[in-house]
Amino acid sequence: MNFSLSPLGDKAVQILFEEPISKKLNMHIRRTSDEIINHRLAGVIEVVPAFRTLTIYYDPMLQSYSNLCIFLTKICEYKFQSDQSFKKEVISIPVCYGKGFGEDLSRVAMIHNLTEDEVIKLHAGTQYLVYMIGFLPGFPYLKGLREEIKTPRLSEPRLNVPRGAVGIGGDQTGVYPIESPGGWNLIGQTPLTLFNPEANIPFLIKAGDFIRFVPISEEEFYKIESNVNNGTYVIKRDVVIDEKH
Repeated sequence: MNFSLSPLGDKAVQILFEEPISKKLNMHIRRTSDEIINHRLAGVIEVVPAFRTLTIYYDPMLQSYSNLCIFLTKICEYKFQSDQSFKKEVISIPVCYGKGFGEDLSRVAMIHNLTEDEVIKLHAGTQYLVYMIGFLPGFPYLKGLREEIKTPRLSEPRLNVPRGAVGIGGDQTGVYPIESPGGWNLIGQTPLTLFNPEANIPFLIKAGDFIRFVPISEEEFYKIESNVNNGTYVIKRDVVIDEKH
């Protein structure tokens, strides 16, 4: 797989993989990221995956740019086995669709000549791969949205989107981890907390995870929200072997 290295300021190196965005590329980026982390090279602070890039943050007092590039080139030139299996974590995200939780659900349904229930079934009927985290702390960029409900972003973004809002923007869907402006079509809301800066692990979701949306009622929403707030709610996570690539 073709790639190039370039400095990103004086404390980071970015690897650009010269391939179109795909699940295959995402798998390659995840494997490359794991290889870099597992080597525990002195000075490497963090490895951040994105759609087509890996950014490696490092301490220039402990590691030189030139030596780091030599190391990264060797990693990137490594040929992963094409039949290698890969563990994946599937996280269930409960969502209350429509009603007072997703004001654009009816509009999305109307645009696609569907009922609201059909939109919900399509949205919740697949698993989504988390390609990257960005825009906001803990905001997952998800791929896998069904063609039938792909919907352009709003022409004028809202100034306020509530925490936990689930939206559709073009060919992607995502969850707003905190209250913020936003231009995606809001179809529901989750009572889960995706970003908690006071927790030992601040982010509920990471790049490489898979998401499954689970429809819930308004009553279930408030019950789960209460359990989340008092620390008794258990996130449903399933670890399975992903198909071979």
